[in-house]
Amino acid sequence: MKVLRIAGKYLDQPKLVSDFADKVPLLLTTGMGLHGAKEVYHAPKEKRKDTLIKLMSVLSLTAVSSLLLRRKPDFNKAKQTALIDNFIKTADKNVVEKIGSTLEKAKNNILSFNEIKLLDKHLNKTKEGKKFFNKLIPEPENISSAEIFKEIKWLSLMGFLPVVGGVTGGIIGDVATDKNWKSKIPDKVKEGAYQFLANIFLCNVGAGTALGILEKFNIKSKSARAAGMTAGIITTGIVGGNFIANYIGKKCIDPLFKNCSASGRKPEALDVGLHVDDIATVAVLSGLKWIEPALPILYSISGYRAGIGYRNIQNANKNDCK
Repeated sequence: MKVLRIAGKYLDQPKLVSDFADKVPLLLTTGMGLHGAKEVYHAPKEKRKDTLIKLMSVLSLTAVSSLLLRRKPDFNKAKQTALIDNFIKTADKNVVEKIGSTLEKAKNNILSFNEIKLLDKHLNKTKEGKKFFNKLIPEPENISSAEIFKEIKWLSLMGFLPVVGGVTGGIIGDVATDKNWKSKIPDKVKEGAYQFLANIFLCNVGAGTALGILEKFNIKSKSARAAGMTAGIITTGIVGGNFIANYIGKKCIDPLFKNCSASGRKPEALDVGLHVDDIATVAVLSGLKWIEPALPILYSISGYRAGIGYRNIQNANKNDCK
């Protein structure tokens, strides 16, 4: 458990989180660019131009919409320096002698795991040391029920925008390259509904509901809260999300577009992999800081799959609309 605590401190360093957040736009666009290049390269020569146009439209709008609501972590170098200088002035000289150089480094640089371990060893011996350490690298906080649903709203909207961006980009790409572009809209809308409901929204609701119940019973244990949220995600999102998303696609979206093809959608390996963003949800709602900057990258995958209108069941049985 001590190793996990130190690892958590290492990952939650304000400067590390801030620096990672600054790199996310570049990581996102680079990853999308590489994927797009691969798809164009593997497309038949006569279709490469159209494939490029479609992918540029989907990927660019997905990337932009994924970054719209991202939150920039608060790292104040001057405040960090003042905090460290004040501690060095008032702390025991023997302690300062052992960790002073590490604290000086922490003013401008990210500390290594072993350096965090060194601080943990010497600062946790006194009440003042613990207090300083938790100001230097804040501990995860248990949020209230009001804050829970505020976070759920933000997480869900943050996941919704890339899906809308992907669908919009997909339609624009089809308009530019395909005379029958209207026939492709239903699959994009249904995939968008599937991605948002099954892979994002209902999982967030499950996690938030579980956390609200735990708070009602005054359960403060971080491990219990994480386990409860995970159970909520599995029950509401992974198990129920697939059924609900397909039901809405069949009963609402198909009749809206007078379309009866590809009504179904079954979960597959990548869909299960996409639930890593639910682990991120658990982390964010548990008060961890290091995972939050990665959310735009995780949600952009759902936006992309919605934009290309991915469907793994192609059954044109017109009885589906009944």
